[in-house]
Amino acid sequence: MAAAGLLAAFLTAAPTAFAQGGRAPIDQRVGSPYLGAIVIDADTGMILFEDQSDIPGYPASVLKLMDLLIILDQVEAGRLRLTDQVNVTAEAARMGGSQVYLKENEAFTVDELLYALTVQSANDAALALAIHVAGSRNNFEALMNAYARNLGMRSSEFHSVHGLPPAAGQRPDISTARDLSRLARAFILRHPGALRYTSTTERTFRENPPFIMRTHNNLLKDFEGCDGLKTGYFRLAGYTIIATAKRGDTRLIAVVLGSPDKQTRDRKTAELLSQGFLKAPKKTPPQPTTATNVMPAHPAENTPAASDATRPVWPTALLILALLILGGALIIFKNRPRNPMSP
Repeated sequence: MAAAGLLAAFLTAAPTAFAQGGRAPIDQRVGSPYLGAIVIDADTGMILFEDQSDIPGYPASVLKLMDLLIILDQVEAGRLRLTDQVNVTAEAARMGGSQVYLKENEAFTVDELLYALTVQSANDAALALAIHVAGSRNNFEALMNAYARNLGMRSSEFHSVHGLPPAAGQRPDISTARDLSRLARAFILRHPGALRYTSTTERTFRENPPFIMRTHNNLLKDFEGCDGLKTGYFRLAGYTIIATAKRGDTRLIAVVLGSPDKQTRDRKTAELLSQGFLKAPKKTPPQPTTATNVMPAHPAENTPAASDATRPVWPTALLILALLILGGALIIFKNRPRNPMSP
C-alpha cells in the first residue's frame, strides 16, 4: 500500500477504547520487535535496511527533534539567539509528563531550555520554547507541519509540540520510520554542532532547588560512537528511538518505531546499527599526492632546479675537468711542430 494510503487508513481506522482521563481514544500502535524500522547513511541518505518503514505510528517525544531543528534554524537565521531569555507562561508551567517543573514567570535562556528539551525530554520546556518562537502553540504546530512537507515527510502530521497522547478532541501525532529518518538526517546535516545537546547524558538544569537532568537514551553509553538523538514513549505508542552513531568516516541513522519495551527497542537498534556499519560502503580514501593529480603545496620544491640542488656536485665537476684536459690535449697535439722529413 502506498504511503498516502497507509496514512489515510490510519487516520480513518476505528479507534479502540483506550481513552483515559481527558485523553482522546486512539488505537495501540506497537509491533514486535517494532512497528517499523530503517537504517540510513547520514551523509548519502542510502538505505541500508528497512522493514515496514512506511507503517504509521505515534512518534511520542522523538518529535521534539523537529522542535530542535526549527529553533536552531531560527538561531542560524539570526532571528533568535541562544542567550535570549524565555519567559515561562502559565500554559507552559501547567504541562505534565516529563518536565523540569518550570514555574510561571521564570526565565531561562534558549540554550538552557534546549538542553531540557533533549536531555530531560521536558514537555514544559518544549511548550515554553514554542510559544517564545512562534507566539502560540498552534502557530508552532503549523510551522512543524510546514517543515515536514518541505522535508518530504509525506506520512507525518503533528498536532502537538511535545508528543504526548492527544487530549480529548485532538488528533494524535503520527509519523513513520522513513519520515523520522528524513528529519534526523536534515538535523544532522544542518546542525552537526547541535549533537552537543543530544549526546549529553547528565546536566544540572537549575541550582536552587537543584534539578539534575538525565538522558533516557541508554545507547549513549552502551553503543560505541552513539551521540544522539532522541527517545520517545507513551503506552499506546510503545518505545521509539531515533539513534545516530559515527565510526570512522561513516555516520548512520537508525529509527525503531513502536517497540513493546525499552529493552527490545535498544537491543534491536544496536543490532541494526552494527549490521549497518558492516554493510555501509567504505568511504573513498584521499588519493596519494602525485605530481599528476595534486598541486604541490610548495611548487618550487618539486621543480627540476630544486631537485638538482639536492644531487652531489662532484661528479659534474670531474666531468667538466676531464673535458677541459681532453680539449687542451687536442689543442697541443694540433699545434705541435712538424718534422720536415716526415712523409
